[in-house]
Amino acid sequence: MELVNTHCHCVYSGHGAGSVAEYADAAAAAGLTTLAFTEHFPLSAAFDPDRYLSMTEENLPRYLAEIEQARAAHPSVEFIVGTEMDYLGDLEDRALDEAALAPFAFKLGSVHFIDGWAFDDPAQRGRWEEPGAPDAIWRRYGELWCEAAANRTNPYDAMSHPDLAKKFGFYPTFDLGPFYEAMAEAARAGERMVEVNTSGAYYACAEMFPAPALLAAFRRAGVPCTVGCDSHDPANVARDIRRAYDLMYEAGYRSVTVPTATGDRRSITIE
Repeated sequence: MELVNTHCHCVYSGHGAGSVAEYADAAAAAGLTTLAFTEHFPLSAAFDPDRYLSMTEENLPRYLAEIEQARAAHPSVEFIVGTEMDYLGDLEDRALDEAALAPFAFKLGSVHFIDGWAFDDPAQRGRWEEPGAPDAIWRRYGELWCEAAANRTNPYDAMSHPDLAKKFGFYPTFDLGPFYEAMAEAARAGERMVEVNTSGAYYACAEMFPAPALLAAFRRAGVPCTVGCDSHDPANVARDIRRAYDLMYEAGYRSVTVPTATGDRRSITIE
């Protein structure tokens, strides 16, 4: 069965490692047929003052050129020019116009900020430990995620790591069942894909994103699903892809939806 990874970060994100060429070599060696490069869309200094969280605008031309070079070096792999875009809600301070988005054939939508707070940043983890915090944080995260997913004017093709709020292992006291159903309905309404993101297994939550029950809710809602490793190092370019396929199958999916370099979608059967 084909191996696809629709989510990775290299050195052009301040917290990633490895060059585009190193990723391309690793993808070809691992037998991937599709790899989407999804560097974080540039954030303003208000959100990324240290240039650690996102790609800088001045690096975009090199990013694009190096992906073209990767295509020439490894014609057996379909390399996709993509980006991961943070949903900032009412705090959005960037010009997300047609010209800014034109280079990208695939756009991941993500919620990493809750009203300006980077809730999944280990350096800012302390707020999670305040009394009652998990309930409040999960509720606000869900509100923002559903806003991002359901609004068709947002430019996202897929929503990444849907239940990222569980990263540090903090969970709410309320029943997540209705919460999951709301997320699934939002993704359906916005005509988004979602991803099984294998990186979650390596955080405190020790579970891929999304949880099996949330993935099953997406499947019941008819939301297409793809697979991303969220690799931040070429060594992890194919990490746990087959396990992700198994998780999808257990949730009721029988095919993986895969973006293409031209902006279309194709599917592969889970075997």
